Amino acid sequence: MSLKKYLFFMAFLSLLLWAVFVFIAKAVDPEITNWVGLALFYSSLFLALSGSLAVLGFFVRSLFSKKNLKINLVKTSFRQSFLFSFLLISILFMLAENLFSWLNVIIIILILSILEYIFMSEK
Repeated sequence: MSLKKYLFFMAFLSLLLWAVFVFIAKAVDPEITNWVGLALFYSSLFLALSGSLAVLGFFVRSLFSKKNLKINLVKTSFRQSFLFSFLLISILFMLAENLFSWLNVIIIILILSILEYIFMSEK
């Protein structure tokens, strides 16, 4: 798949996933829904964020990094968008369940940073 097709596909799917997320956010009442409704809410938000941040991250990286191969920029953007989306969804979930504390956020950031370091060092 060419880079142009990949970016178009990711942007299109991200827009579609944002539409799905808006539909689910309007349809699901968090006070009375079961775990399926909440799982759909969080997973649709996660996927929409991941796709959008991957495309945005690729464009930002391609502006500032002229010497890297485009495929490496795509891999890095997708991986980091996945990790950052996981962080945001984790924070939202902790806020919803009254589990939020800065210590929890710092622990998650440390774990995700270690994962990113492991992925970066595998090159």
